[in-house]
Amino acid sequence: MEAETEPILIWRKQRKLRLTSPFVRSAFLSVLVFCFIQFLSAQELSPRAYLITPVRSNAITLTWSFYDGAVNFNGVYPYSGTVGTYHVPVLSYYHAFSLFGRSANVTASLPYGVGHFEGTVNGTDQSIYRSGLLDLTVRLSVNLYGGKAMPLQEFITWKQKRLLGASLKIVAPTGQYDPNALINWGINRWALKPELGYSQRWGRWILDGDAGAWFYTANPEFGYGLPAPKPQTESPVGSLEGHLSYDFPKVGLWASLDGNFWWGGENAFKDAPIPSSKQLSSRLGGTLSIPFARHQSFKIAYSDSTYVRFGGNYQNVQVAWQYSWIGKRW
Repeated sequence: MEAETEPILIWRKQRKLRLTSPFVRSAFLSVLVFCFIQFLSAQELSPRAYLITPVRSNAITLTWSFYDGAVNFNGVYPYSGTVGTYHVPVLSYYHAFSLFGRSANVTASLPYGVGHFEGTVNGTDQSIYRSGLLDLTVRLSVNLYGGKAMPLQEFITWKQKRLLGASLKIVAPTGQYDPNALINWGINRWALKPELGYSQRWGRWILDGDAGAWFYTANPEFGYGLPAPKPQTESPVGSLEGHLSYDFPKVGLWASLDGNFWWGGENAFKDAPIPSSKQLSSRLGGTLSIPFARHQSFKIAYSDSTYVRFGGNYQNVQVAWQYSWIGKRW
């Protein structure tokens, strides 16, 4: 936090820390607004994902995501002219802790999808409605440089400079999946994404970015259009992401310009590659975080495709409500 917005602290016998100014409370709360989980994992835009928070920070987030555009079909069939309009509410829980003296956090997210899809498949116009659970996602992040684990009273006076962190995101195959259906909410395989992230602050400006790659296990039974289900594999997907954000300390807002680029992900059946499934795309968007109470905040985000070879040709709007607190008590 900047010097002009540092709060006045009152340390009471009950060992509770209070922030005396409502503007300061809002500014501090904005630090506790965390990134969203997104339905299409390689295409996510998550500003400030590597900023640290005080130990024992907690947050519950309800996110509504709206998607409108082309459908990826889990990277298998690059059909043209097939579109979907779908909604993905997400329930997430965040907790910050100390890991060998470094600031660390874990986030678990459970999405649910509802949508309509239509297009031409095998020369026939088709439409379908889908509703069901998506795959559970868990992300573990730890700071490697610039951010030791700190209690709230120490964090209040700390000023960010450079941060270097690492994370591991795991997607478990818990979502709805039918091997004979072309459109599924689940991917029926494990996915892992190791990542390195960097964040640099200059006054009210923050520049952050990350580089990572998705790795997938085999889907043991993909059966759409086949006499019997067969294993499906996918090569790794590399991703780069960058954000430039600005703080408005008097009101606790921050806004960011977001962009990413990803490539790879060629699919194969029984080691027979499908070259047309290889992805090469990018997206551009923006995010606005709005604290409105001591423990609560809203976040609004929008993104659209800028270059698409295959995958990611859709518009996305996200609105999230978050309740955050420090310690065991709400």
